Amino acid sequence: MDIPSLAELKRELGYRSEKELVALLSDLAKFSRDNKAFLYFKLHEAEQPGLYVDAVREELEEAFQTANTRNYHLAKKSAQAIRRKLNKLLKLSKNKADQAEVILYFCEQMKEYGYLKFRHPVIDNLFALQVKKAQTAISSLHEDLQSDYGFRIEALLEN
Repeated sequence: MDIPSLAELKRELGYRSEKELVALLSDLAKFSRDNKAFLYFKLHEAEQPGLYVDAVREELEEAFQTANTRNYHLAKKSAQAIRRKLNKLLKLSKNKADQAEVILYFCEQMKEYGYLKFRHPVIDNLFALQVKKAQTAISSLHEDLQSDYGFRIEALLEN
């Protein structure tokens, strides 16, 4: 089966009535939780700009609270699982400021919950990669936001 290009899909959607579009979107939302979350955030982001960040923070906080950190192996597996969840949630927003906020929150929680105390190379690399990812997202923001986030990154990198 050949999947049509995005341009072809857009053209086809332009020919559909409003009722048909609503039906298509509701069918699409039924396929996966990610589609439903994306649609929800897109519909409500204008009215509630902080909704995405708050929802992701809640989800990550719950994941960190339920994670098992008894030894380095379990901590590593938990950190990797939470990072996978983070990456899935990052796809829901194209706003670089929101993405940087969420990534920095993840790194702060890793530090707060003691993941870095294990000095396990996988955990340390995961943390360093996320900090680098945040720095990349921050580099495209306004100078004022860059300095604000810069202070948070410095605080993260302190021992």
